[in-house]
Amino acid sequence: MARTSPLDGKLVTLIGGNGFIGSHVAQDLLERGARVRIAAREPEKAFKLKPLANLGQLQFARCNALDKRSIEACVKGSDAVVYLIGAFDGNQQALQADGAGHAARAASETGATSFVYISAIGADPEAETGYYRTKGDGERQVLEAFPKATLIRPSVVFGEEAGLVPMFADLVQMMPVMPVFGAESEFQVVWVDDVAAAVATALEDPGAHGGKTYEAAGPEKLTMMQIHQMIADGQGRDRTFFPMPTPLAKVFASVPLTPINSDQLAMLEEGSVASKGTPGLAKMGISPKPLSLFLDRWMVRYRKHGRFTEKRA
Repeated sequence: MARTSPLDGKLVTLIGGNGFIGSHVAQDLLERGARVRIAAREPEKAFKLKPLANLGQLQFARCNALDKRSIEACVKGSDAVVYLIGAFDGNQQALQADGAGHAARAASETGATSFVYISAIGADPEAETGYYRTKGDGERQVLEAFPKATLIRPSVVFGEEAGLVPMFADLVQMMPVMPVFGAESEFQVVWVDDVAAAVATALEDPGAHGGKTYEAAGPEKLTMMQIHQMIADGQGRDRTFFPMPTPLAKVFASVPLTPINSDQLAMLEEGSVASKGTPGLAKMGISPKPLSLFLDRWMVRYRKHGRFTEKRA
């Protein structure tokens, strides 16, 4: 007989739940029997989740993370809250830090039993990059408002439909010669479903995980150059990759409308690996999956003849 989750029948609000990580968290929670409220600026982007839910199990709310009253209205009545909003541009302080603090305060005042904040490896209120700095301030504000909140710091997250894999796969498919930013920087990229499982685990047992910080990192360290080469190999394509010189990369990142900004470049050059002394996914009973486990299957649609492409020796 299947184990009944402590979340069965509980209402969990996902602020920013229409995004890449949020949609996977929602799927995990629905499987555990939770009632899920997707609170986002554009909740209709999560309508694809409707077929996965039972009648009355999934609801949607329009939420403006820049408006404290909007956040409070969306959090009201929740048994648990997850704050998932992340932004590489725009008002990062309001979206990643102040909004998270408002949500944690509202959750505490309305009786929620658990709160999870999705931060990032490298989060630090004193960091130079705006992303890491505001994530660090978000952690501070959340813990001040909800001391038993769980902080989860993922490395770079990968999945089949979004994240770095399809972005790089499209470029590798099109470009025979390709520059690589932060080519020698190391990353412990983490599967999106492992991050989702960590969130659900923290919500299921706030007594064990509340007030703690976990780093969600994959089991292997890969350089950005190695990741590009793995994707090319998965597609069966011969590609030439070269490290983008840092001075040239900085000029490129400073130009408007380019696919990478200065913050993202700094983060790529810094890398993202688990730090010593901070508990990881294993402490939550989760065995993280490596990128190599998925690439052969995910790259089929990028191959010249799809699934009929001959395998190379």
